[in-house]
Amino acid sequence: MTEDRTMGQSATEPNTARILLDLLERAAQAHGLHEKELGRPDPEWPQWYAEHITRTLREAGYRISRASTP
Repeated sequence: MTEDRTMGQSATEPNTARILLDLLERAAQAHGLHEKELGRPDPEWPQWYAEHITRTLREAGYRISRASTP
């Protein structure tokens, strides 16, 4: 089994860092448009990002769950 040495994941598992990077980049682009519509900086940007990323993950079929402890 080949390991991704940066994340310790097998080659068949999704690369979490790449998924998060993509989500953050997409959220940044969308939030830029949101702020243009607002006409001002959005002080609630962390909440906006969280909701946007949650919705994007759900639409892509992902679900975040806590791993059970052994």
